[in-house]
Amino acid sequence: MATVSSLGLSGLPLTDLLNNLRTNESKVLSAIKDRQTAAETKLSAYSKLKDAVASFQKAAQAVGKTDAFGALAVKSGSDAFSATADSSAIPGQYAIKVDKLASAQTLVYAGRADRTTDIGTDGTLRITVGGTEKSIDLTGKGTSLNDLVAAINADSSIGVNATIVNDGTPGSQYRLLLTSRETGTQNAVTNIAVDGNADLHSFLGYAGGGSTAGVTVQAASDAELTINGIAVTSQSNTVENVIDGVKLTLSQTTTSAANLTLTRDDSVAKKAVEDFVSSYNSLLGTIKTLTAYDTTAKTSSALTGDSLARTVQTRMRDALSGAIDPASGATLSKIGVSTDPKTGELKIDNDKLTKALSEDLSSVKALFTGASGVGTRVDQTAESLVKSDGAFSTTISGLNKTIAEIKKQYDATSDRIDQRMETYRAQFTQLDAMVSQMNSLSSYLSQQLSALNGIKSSK
Repeated sequence: MATVSSLGLSGLPLTDLLNNLRTNESKVLSAIKDRQTAAETKLSAYSKLKDAVASFQKAAQAVGKTDAFGALAVKSGSDAFSATADSSAIPGQYAIKVDKLASAQTLVYAGRADRTTDIGTDGTLRITVGGTEKSIDLTGKGTSLNDLVAAINADSSIGVNATIVNDGTPGSQYRLLLTSRETGTQNAVTNIAVDGNADLHSFLGYAGGGSTAGVTVQAASDAELTINGIAVTSQSNTVENVIDGVKLTLSQTTTSAANLTLTRDDSVAKKAVEDFVSSYNSLLGTIKTLTAYDTTAKTSSALTGDSLARTVQTRMRDALSGAIDPASGATLSKIGVSTDPKTGELKIDNDKLTKALSEDLSSVKALFTGASGVGTRVDQTAESLVKSDGAFSTTISGLNKTIAEIKKQYDATSDRIDQRMETYRAQFTQLDAMVSQMNSLSSYLSQQLSALNGIKSSK
């Protein structure tokens, strides 16, 4: 912005006049700035509305999952085991006795005086775990206890972990331990051999099933338990695919059977429905706030009368009202979810919803999770709005372009005003100088005339 200086020598109010011109010219900028602010406010409003739609979509996706219906509450009668159940499990009671826990095999090697001295040179180490042999090439590499631990642990596919324990025995305190990565007899080491290094083979070699000098074996074991008197064996303490939909985790053995009880928990489904209703009402609240018109102050909101806001409201309402389970004829209103005629919000009749979940869970589940169910319809409707080429994207993209154009217009207009003001300033400077000269000449002439009048008077 140009500044005004060196004006007023003539006595004319040129500075005030130039400032007034600047103020008048700036009214155009203010109008452009108001348009930009309005567009940016609208852009922010669209972002809030889009977020509300996305939140409602998440709630619809959650209530549209089959896992939300028919969940089971699991209660273990013992600290020796815990359990989780998915929707495929069947309510019931099971007597479980844990006779043995699964454990991993450990090979404990004879002690050595140090952990850094090589045991022979080079060689190929072969380790067989669960019928699968893996090889480690030690050519040109160290063969000390430290080196063996590093080489074995570098390859998780080998199936064993290696470590060194110092047992404090003078001269033979360092002992190599190889432990199966997984529990169970099928994951035990069955053979260890070293080709091309007799010294290392003599120390490390192991043949499963027989005694090997220098190697102490802590054998692997399988978990053993009974479920309602049926003997079950498992390689792991996590027992799956025995009771449909149930995963057991064993932690202790027991001397007698303890109960595992599975009961249906409709609170999970009820909460999913409640969250869905709450999210829809939140969306309506957002639309109401963004489109409100204050009749007293006669002021509108960012999206008052906006077509996209109306589209969102209409399409979501249609998605809800058109949802039905074709097989049972179940609708939202029939299970206790109705629309408030005054506000348009959803409300829940808790007793009616509880009864529907208790007496006809399959119909309620189908209403929300079916191909023409509520969850699917709302999810698809929301997706059409928020996807990359959807209504929000198109509208927001167009608005961003408008804002960019307004900014360009503002900058161009501001430059033109600056140029115009600079022209005014130059013209006013010339005028100021001209008037100042004329004032000086007028003063000089007045002095000369006064002097002549004085001469005449003295005569």
